[in-house]
Amino acid sequence: MEDTGSTTSGDLAQGAPCLSQDWLARQYSFSAAALLRSISATHLVKTRPGFGQVIRPVKGSVLASPVIAAYDPDPDYFFHWVRDSAIVMDALRCLIVSGALGREGLGHFEDFLAFSLRLVDLDGRAFLSRAGDFRQSVEPFFLQYVRSDRDLAEITGERALGEPRFNPDGTLDIIKWSRPQHDGPALRALTVMRFWALDSVGELETRAMQTLIERDLAFIHHCWREPSFDIWEEELGRHYYTRLAQYAALADGARWSDELGKPDRAQAYREAAEEIAQSLDEHWSGAEGFYLSRLDVAPGASSKDLDIATILAVIHADRKEGAHSVLDPKVLATLARLENLFETVYPINERRPEGCGPAMGRYAGDRYYSGGAYYFATLGAAQFYFRLAEAAAAGAMIRVTRENRDILQGLDATSVKNAPPPFGPLAPERRDDFFRAVLRRGDMFMATVEAYAPTSGELAEQFDQATGAPASAKDLAWSHAAFITAVASREAALRMVKVSLDRRGVST
Repeated sequence: MEDTGSTTSGDLAQGAPCLSQDWLARQYSFSAAALLRSISATHLVKTRPGFGQVIRPVKGSVLASPVIAAYDPDPDYFFHWVRDSAIVMDALRCLIVSGALGREGLGHFEDFLAFSLRLVDLDGRAFLSRAGDFRQSVEPFFLQYVRSDRDLAEITGERALGEPRFNPDGTLDIIKWSRPQHDGPALRALTVMRFWALDSVGELETRAMQTLIERDLAFIHHCWREPSFDIWEEELGRHYYTRLAQYAALADGARWSDELGKPDRAQAYREAAEEIAQSLDEHWSGAEGFYLSRLDVAPGASSKDLDIATILAVIHADRKEGAHSVLDPKVLATLARLENLFETVYPINERRPEGCGPAMGRYAGDRYYSGGAYYFATLGAAQFYFRLAEAAAAGAMIRVTRENRDILQGLDATSVKNAPPPFGPLAPERRDDFFRAVLRRGDMFMATVEAYAPTSGELAEQFDQATGAPASAKDLAWSHAAFITAVASREAALRMVKVSLDRRGVST
C-alpha cells in the first residue's frame, strides 16, 4: 500500500460527527451491567396465575428480559431462549476479552454450561410422570394454550434440543409455541467454541464445554435438512439465518474435532457443512438483488423475504471471508436494500438527526407491537460495517462487483473509481479511504441508537417507528448484547488499522 505519511489512526477513527464518545462509554457500562442482570437472576420470582406457575430462576439461566411482564402492555419474556442465551453469552465473552469482566464472567459462563447440559437432558415423559395432572392448576381459559400430553411426551433424546425456550428454573415450557427451532444449538455451539479458545478457561469448564459442543454438533448434523421455524418464530421452512448458523457451527466443529483427534467425526461435519453452503447459495435472488431470508414457506413469497435476519446471520456466524461473510458483495447488496426499505417506510427516518443512519427493523409490514425499529437490528447494521472495516484494515480483498458497485460508490466514490473497469478488487492505495468511509457508516447507525436510547441507558426490544419511544419488551438482554458486540467490533477495527499503520511506518 502506498504510504502518504499523512494518515494517522486518529484521523481514521473519526466517525459520525453526531456520535458521542462519552455516550459510548456510558452506554457500554450500563449495557454490561444490564447483561449481568439477565444472567442467574435467582432473586426474581415470576408468577403465571393462568398457567398455575411460580417460576424462580436458577443459576446459569439467561432471561430474555429480567423485567416481569404479562403480555399487556409488554410481552412476557421471562424465559430462557436458547438463541438469546447464546447471543448473551457471546457478549459476555467480549466483556471478558476486553477486561471489563474477570473471574466473575467465567463463573457465569460455567453456570450457563451446567444449566444448558441440564436442559438437553430434559425428558417430557419424565415430566408428565412427576407432574401428574398439572392442568388442574391451569385456569380454564388458559387450557387452550397448553401443550398436549402427546406433544410433551415426544420431548425425549435430541428432541429436547429443538425446544426454543425453557422456564429459567430449568423446567419444560408447557405453553404452545412455534416448534421446532434449530438455530439455538448452532449458536450455542459457536459461542462455546469461541470460549474454548480463551486461555482463561479452566479444566472444569473444558470438560463441560466439550460435552455440550458435542451434543449440539451431533444434533445439527442430524437435523439440518429438516424444516424449522425462523428466528422470529413465525414461519416453518428453510431459513437463511438457521442454515448459516448451522453451516458455521459444523465448519468450526470440524476443525475443533480435528484438534481433539476425532478425524471421522470432523470429516462428517465438513461434508455436511459443504452441503449446507451449497443450499445457502440457493437463497440468492438475482431478480430481487438480495438474499432471500426464507425458502419453502407457505404461502410462498412474502414481504419477509427481505429480512434483517440475513444480516444478523452473517454477524453471528462471523465467517472471515468468502460467501456469506461481510466480504460477500451479495450480503452488502442485501443490507443496502434493507436500508432503503426502512429509510422509506419509517417516519422517524424522515426526520432523523443529521449524520445518523436509518433506524432498522425486521421486514416490511412488521406488526409485532410497534413494528420496529429494533435496537438489535440497528446495532446489527453498525456491527456489519465495523466488521467490514476491520477486514479492510487487515488487508482483505474488497471486490467491486455488479452487486455492490453502486453501494460502494455511495460509501466512498474515490475508492471505487480506482477499481479496474468495470469490476475488480478495490485499489490498494485507497484502502484507508475505504476504511474511513465504512467506519463512519457504522458510526452513523450507532448515532441513531444514541439519538433514540433513553438517557437511563435502558434498551427495549423496539423503539417506535413513528415516535422513537421504547416499545415491546423492556431492557431486552439481546439489545444490550448487540450493543456490547458492536462496540467490540468497532474497537477491533480501530486496533487493526493501528497495526496496519505501524506496519507501514506511519506515525499514529
